Amino acid sequence: MAFFYILYSSIKDRYYVGSTHHDVESRLYRHKIHHKGYTGQTDDWRVVYKEFYEEYSKALQREKEVKAWKSRKKIEEIIRTVG
Repeated sequence: MAFFYILYSSIKDRYYVGSTHHDVESRLYRHKIHHKGYTGQTDDWRVVYKEFYEEYSKALQREKEVKAWKSRKKIEEIIRTVG
């Protein structure tokens, strides 16, 4: 079980794209605790989109695909597909 996910911070007005071997909620918790990484700077991150994959390698592949776009517009289009 694996997930590709997109987080949003209203404080930063930014999206974060990631993947995980575990459930997204436990991963979100680790993003929100204060640490030196990008998501550790604020604690208002929330899950705005997620996709389930049987294999982590597929979730990671999707993460890399979306990150390669470097496009907020395309990320927002993905999110709108579930809204």
